[in-house]
Amino acid sequence: MIEVQVAARRDEALDICSYELTSIDGQPLPPFAAGAHIDVHLPDGLIRQYSLCNHPEERHRYLIGVLKDPSSRGGSRSLHEQIQPGTRLLISEPRNLFALAPQARRSLLFAGGIGITPILCMAEHLAQSGAAFALHYCARSRERAAFVERLQQSPYADRVFLHFDEQPATALDAARVLASPCDDLHLYVCGPGGFMQHVLDTAKAQGWQEPNLHREYFAAAPTDTTADGSFSVKLARSGLVFEVPADRSVVQVLESHGVEVPISCEQGVCGTCLTRVLEGVPEHRDMFLTEAEQALNDQFTPCCSRSRTPLLVLDL
Repeated sequence: MIEVQVAARRDEALDICSYELTSIDGQPLPPFAAGAHIDVHLPDGLIRQYSLCNHPEERHRYLIGVLKDPSSRGGSRSLHEQIQPGTRLLISEPRNLFALAPQARRSLLFAGGIGITPILCMAEHLAQSGAAFALHYCARSRERAAFVERLQQSPYADRVFLHFDEQPATALDAARVLASPCDDLHLYVCGPGGFMQHVLDTAKAQGWQEPNLHREYFAAAPTDTTADGSFSVKLARSGLVFEVPADRSVVQVLESHGVEVPISCEQGVCGTCLTRVLEGVPEHRDMFLTEAEQALNDQFTPCCSRSRTPLLVLDL
């Protein structure tokens, strides 16, 4: 854990604030690569993940951008309403689940709304390294698009394309942009689920291969839970068996019996709670594992995923 203080807070767009975090003792912060995020421990006990959006060579600060989500479960609301310059926070060291592919000859970056945060960091790194790339940033309106001035004043401004719903003439033509896939061309997308699905589905329809598609989700898509039933989990190390009713998650049941599983996002996005499955078939509801990893059925996210079989045996 690292203790930091909020050195600055800025309004970047409608309902989007950036927070500049610096170390308490003035020492350099741990290094990070483009696409990395940190866990932020909030005053009310919540832990949330936020992408770093400053240049990876900046060790004197971390910069995060936070959208005040009307459907917030407390994280973004806490930051917007409680966190001011001078506030001290605990954060994790950076982790990267959305790294740039080192073998890429060219990169296509797609950001929707607040999804610009990791994409901006990628653009900064690619520009400095002299790599070929283009950045397509989509938002409902200019007032809801963060860091636009920074993008337009950057050395790579000629490779940035802005698409706003309020200006139909600027609409993203994903099929045209993604028309020529090749082995050393890689795609990165972050933003709302519907936007990401459109970009990824268009890429696949144009012949893109899965290894060249990279994504990071900020939130899981809504799940229909009306048909959920109960099942049991067995802890392999102790032999204990617990029933998981339809209205509770595996993590909730385990916690009620004193079995702690590390959790953070509670939506199957971050992978913090990833647990090995020894027997049984999970019903995957996460956005963290790839389709190929889910098909192996040897691990799952107990914060949100369930079971297709009456019993799951967990490596706990």
